[in-house]
Amino acid sequence: MHRRTPSFHPGLMTDMYHPDSAYVSWRTGRNGLTTFDLYTRKAPFGGAYLLTAGLESAIEFAQSFRYSSEELRFLAHIRDYDAAFLDELATLRFTGEILALPEGTIAFPNEPLIRVTAPFREAILLEAGLLQAMALSTLIATKASRIVYAAEQGRVRRVSEFAFRRAQEPMTVARASYIGGCSSTSLLNAAYEYRLPATGTVPHALIELFETEQEAFEAVAEAYNRYTLLLDTYDARRAIHTAIEVAQRSQESMGHTLAAVRLDSGDLVADSKYIREQLRNAELDSVRILASGDLDEWKIQDLLQQGAEIDSFGVGSALGHGAGSVERSIEGGSLGTVYKEAWYVDDAGTEFPKMKIAGMKSTWPGKKEVYRHPHWEEDVIQLSHEPRPDNYLRLLRPVMRGGVVIPGSLPPLSEIRELAQQNLAHLPARYRELTAEQPYPVRFSKGLQTLRKQTAQALGTEIVF
Repeated sequence: MHRRTPSFHPGLMTDMYHPDSAYVSWRTGRNGLTTFDLYTRKAPFGGAYLLTAGLESAIEFAQSFRYSSEELRFLAHIRDYDAAFLDELATLRFTGEILALPEGTIAFPNEPLIRVTAPFREAILLEAGLLQAMALSTLIATKASRIVYAAEQGRVRRVSEFAFRRAQEPMTVARASYIGGCSSTSLLNAAYEYRLPATGTVPHALIELFETEQEAFEAVAEAYNRYTLLLDTYDARRAIHTAIEVAQRSQESMGHTLAAVRLDSGDLVADSKYIREQLRNAELDSVRILASGDLDEWKIQDLLQQGAEIDSFGVGSALGHGAGSVERSIEGGSLGTVYKEAWYVDDAGTEFPKMKIAGMKSTWPGKKEVYRHPHWEEDVIQLSHEPRPDNYLRLLRPVMRGGVVIPGSLPPLSEIRELAQQNLAHLPARYRELTAEQPYPVRFSKGLQTLRKQTAQALGTEIVF
């Protein structure tokens, strides 16, 4: 059965209620300049921070957003929109302004990752695409940074991303994982597209292809100058002795070197200790021990705390899904990003702060900036017209103006990764821990608090801070 590859239709990358909302806006003549904040209310995985990623995809989406004649016919078929509204959609392009945290920036809950200002219909139609682009990449980049942190307890241990076969969006996962600190990907398409290091070992099926494990190991050793052997197809402790014999012969006869051995199951702590001892006895101290098999940051941390002799890790499912932990009752799989209206200017130029009243989910009105203390003592969210705190760093940067990307605002992936690793290195240690004992201090300015209180009162309600 032939499977047709879905085509990309930017104008249809919305939820149904977005064109419906735009239609009501059109019918009532309300299309003033509107500011939306994209943010999340809590950090994922029980941690304190987010590592932002996905801005490049978000901006590409904003640039490409438009309706083709085919898409407009589809909209007319599923909804009885006025023809004049569809005529407007035919010419609609994003003409607004976007400020954002650069990819690789550390962020915290409630801080705008993106601030969009545009005519209401443009801004509302971009909502879902911007949320999707930012949420998944930021989730995966944060997950990768946590896994790499867990692996580097005591010394540097590389983490390879092995998520392709189970990833929700494999290319996005590979890119975001690299930003988060993974050293390589197993997905060749991602390695080609993003110029990433590609790594891999061999599957159990290749070992099983041969009559004996020794024959399989010899075939691998003969094929490559530097090679890795998979030990746990049958019995890892027996296999390491076979691997050592093959390694010594291939080194002597061909100059081929056993670079690493991999464990994918079993008792990783006890088996890795046994394997390390055998390698040392054989004077093969340079051979690395790799581990894989349903690993995540908590399992890696536990393995190393128990003394596992592991030099690097391959992580698949946990990265591919941005998974949490059922055992620890930690949610994962998605990042609860939201896109909330904060400011509106009508055709007469009158400005209106906008907010939602919903208990702990109540929003903050006003056009905002985010500033960071140079020594990471706090972040401040404040109104854009309030003066910058002395020596604090402005985090939001302009990336689009008048619907056009500002030159230099989308750096190459190598620079994004470097920025991410620098930021992670500067993040105080207590906020890098897998479980946050306390949140990072994010302060709302007095001006912002006053505006929120006044806006709530104007809506006939009170708000508790």
